[in-house]
Amino acid sequence: MNETAIGLVLRTRPLTETSLIVHWLTPEFGRLATVAKGARRPKSHFRGKLDLFYLAEFSFVRSRRSELHTLREVGLRATNSALRQDLAYLRQVSYCAALVEQTTEMDTPLPGVYELFLGLLEHLPQQNAQPQSLLAFELKLLAVLGLQPDWTRRKLSPDTLAVAKGLAVNDWPLIARLSLSTAQTRELARFLHGFLIFHLERMPKGREAALGS
Repeated sequence: MNETAIGLVLRTRPLTETSLIVHWLTPEFGRLATVAKGARRPKSHFRGKLDLFYLAEFSFVRSRRSELHTLREVGLRATNSALRQDLAYLRQVSYCAALVEQTTEMDTPLPGVYELFLGLLEHLPQQNAQPQSLLAFELKLLAVLGLQPDWTRRKLSPDTLAVAKGLAVNDWPLIARLSLSTAQTRELARFLHGFLIFHLERMPKGREAALGS
């Protein structure tokens, strides 16, 4: 039986010479992995519809034996093409996608994570790439996952602590207008790196590049 969902493409990789594995982030089912049979053929009906951070409505048939389901139809809604105009955007969103994959389970509803990631995609191209966008995403993701820091027990300078609290709760337009000093950015980035390592044991690759370090 076909099931339908709306989702964002987190990553893709070849399965065979003609087929593609597509990893999705959806609000209804969380992360899903599907195989798009024949997607790499020139005349495939999937052609031009499956690429990084595309937003689409799709249908699939669940596998009874694995987490790799069969993709049936894809209706493209948005390509988020502005992200491809600046390597800094791609570095930030790619790191955040990897962080989502590392911190979530397959086939688990994640409406909060989906909305957070969708908001990031819409926010990034509105201004030059900023390190506070990535730091805010980390803080907001931790909150969605129930892992937000207890600020009463964290040793941050008063100014950096105020910035961290603001990044955690403010919306994206306000975050873009915040002014962080280099010292505040470094202090908060070091703190979050240690905090994430403590909870995750390892970090996705690309964080330093995404921060512009």
